[in-house]
Amino acid sequence: MLVSILHRVTGDGLALVGLAVLLWWLGALASGPAAYDTFTWAATTPIGYIVLVGLSWAFFTHLCSGLRHFVMDIGAGYELKTNRVWSVISPLAGIALTAAFWALLTL
Repeated sequence: MLVSILHRVTGDGLALVGLAVLLWWLGALASGPAAYDTFTWAATTPIGYIVLVGLSWAFFTHLCSGLRHFVMDIGAGYELKTNRVWSVISPLAGIALTAAFWALLTL
């Protein structure tokens, strides 16, 4: 149940917050150096980093959960033990992928 709820919440977060950040970035990119500097400043503040890390966590969690659902849609993974294992691995993999992604970005 938690993985299904996380899948929906992360999808909605990506659609709403992710779209807003994407449109702001594209608008700043098209508006010139001053607007892009403002976007860069906002994105590198502590709140900006929280938003960006949250978006990347939502992306990777949604990705892992979507892959889990894809496997189940083809008819595999319905056994109780297998389903429980993938329900635990899916959100943990999202956290691990987010940490790895940000570790690579900060190199």
